[in-house]
Amino acid sequence: MRKVKVKGRNVILTLVTLVLGFILAFSYSHTRQAKHQGVISNSQWEKEDSLRTQLIRHQEKTRQLQSELFQKQEQVREMEQELSKEEQIFFNLAEDAEKYRMFLGKVKVKGKGVEVTLADGDYRPEEENVNNYLVHEHHVFKVVNELYIAGASAVAINGQRLTHNSYIICDGPVITVDGYQHPAPFVISAIGDPDVLASALNITGGVKDQLVNDNIVFTLEKKNEIILEPIYGDS
Repeated sequence: MRKVKVKGRNVILTLVTLVLGFILAFSYSHTRQAKHQGVISNSQWEKEDSLRTQLIRHQEKTRQLQSELFQKQEQVREMEQELSKEEQIFFNLAEDAEKYRMFLGKVKVKGKGVEVTLADGDYRPEEENVNNYLVHEHHVFKVVNELYIAGASAVAINGQRLTHNSYIICDGPVITVDGYQHPAPFVISAIGDPDVLASALNITGGVKDQLVNDNIVFTLEKKNEIILEPIYGDS
């Protein structure tokens, strides 16, 4: 009976030993695996943190570069505005210079306008004073002045350009313009808006009516193109 008991005890001890060994082996394997997984997680976390830091730095650098870009663009816009103003100033100066050259008669000009012809009135035997039907310098002056007032950019008498210091003198049946004599009829050419120039001369009680009352033959014609040659010399 003792032999049986001893053998049973050995079997029980063997089983307990096997169970404890299995438990210890499982516990060691689990602890090692958990420790290994913890190392990997820490490494990934450090890598992600580094990438996150780099991303933040790049974002800050991008915002800084964008701010600098906006400042440069604003400077470019300001420079463009200044250049535009200067360009407009230069354009205005060039335009004014061209107007002055036209006014001084230094350049050939071409454009639309009108031609006004002033001719002596028909001879009347009953008229005692022959001057009462002749074109005089004051008649020409009236037409020229009205054309300039209406916006004419260039004026000529019988093809001779007028300048800022031109003079007209009556000498019997002819008039003298800047030293050159011209017989009647007198053709006064003016470059400008034909409708405006014609309206200024044809206004009721205006230049045309005054000249007709002085027995002057007045004709006006609108022109699509008038060419006036420049004045040569010191004029």
